[in-house]
Amino acid sequence: MTVFSRVTHTAAIIAFACLLASCATAPVPAPPASLPAPAADAARPGDSTGLPAARMQGKSRWVPVPWTDLPGFESDALFEAWNAWLKSCERPGPVFAPLCGEVRRLSIASGQEQRAWMTNRLQPYRVETPQGAADGLLTSYYEPVFKASRQSGNGYAVPLYQPPIGLASRKPWYTRQDIDTLAEAQAALRGREIAFMADPIDVLMLHIQGSGRLTLTEADGSQRTVRVAFAGSNERPYRSVNQWLLEQGVTKINPWPDATKAWAAQNPQRLPQLLWSNPRYIFFREETLTEQDASYGPRGAQGVALTPGRSIAVDRESIPYGTPVWLASRGAAADLKKLVIAQDTGSAIVGAVRADYFAGTGPEAGLLASRVNQPLRLWVLWPK
Repeated sequence: MTVFSRVTHTAAIIAFACLLASCATAPVPAPPASLPAPAADAARPGDSTGLPAARMQGKSRWVPVPWTDLPGFESDALFEAWNAWLKSCERPGPVFAPLCGEVRRLSIASGQEQRAWMTNRLQPYRVETPQGAADGLLTSYYEPVFKASRQSGNGYAVPLYQPPIGLASRKPWYTRQDIDTLAEAQAALRGREIAFMADPIDVLMLHIQGSGRLTLTEADGSQRTVRVAFAGSNERPYRSVNQWLLEQGVTKINPWPDATKAWAAQNPQRLPQLLWSNPRYIFFREETLTEQDASYGPRGAQGVALTPGRSIAVDRESIPYGTPVWLASRGAAADLKKLVIAQDTGSAIVGAVRADYFAGTGPEAGLLASRVNQPLRLWVLWPK
């Protein structure tokens, strides 16, 4: 699952805070801003009947609206989102399971046909806080790619671990500092190494993101690409390394991770303090990466592979997994008006109008994810 959701969130955007917030940290608040009012499009067939009543859904209030309230609904490339919807239908919840047969049949339909089906079968609800606030925060996360070695040595010394035996029976487990310094913690992890990386800050990034890909050098010198996915944590609270740096008087923390690595190079004796300021520690499992797997992201909390640009992490107490959501967000990083699917969650993704946008895999996706910290509005699309 995406841990912190998954590494990257976070008004003048502080990219390091953005990344550290991604499904993992409390993001730096975005500056107050309002999204533009929706264009006055012609009414759609689904708007011809009366609207249902508003409803409470956990931490949120859903207010029914006509389809014309959804900005950009007529222009989105719905077939891209349909791939994510098909993934959700691999593990649908009880509300959307009855629609999955139709969703599958419509995977080869035109955008016009898909739009007509949506307006006939679904009702849009604007997501608000219980107090009626419709503006929220969008951040982003991604799947990083790092070099690693199956064996320690030649500069690769920082381990990635499988969960220790008996982790479930001892929570919270040792802190990050304990794992680095206590003999009993190290003994519990001996033999649980998946691979070794060269840079401890890259390892921290992987912990924050909760999953990633490794270009792995095997013991015989051969190379292959594998995925390491979230398999558990020590159940300690997340603490922002970015906040720790600010408390030390560091002013240059952008861009991440370059500025942080530069600080570490200038202060090598303080690197352990920086790392230990975040007691949360993540354990991984290794997954084979097939050609088909490579076109998708890791599995999110719903248990299905994430689709770049079409999967979001949400607070599951506000929006259930597998729900199609209309997302509108405009900021310096991106102008988004599109159909996405709620398929993941994260410890920093809390509240009604809150989402973490899965940007994809690799450096380009990471650059986008680091910059997204902007106003948000959401509409859930719920069966009639």
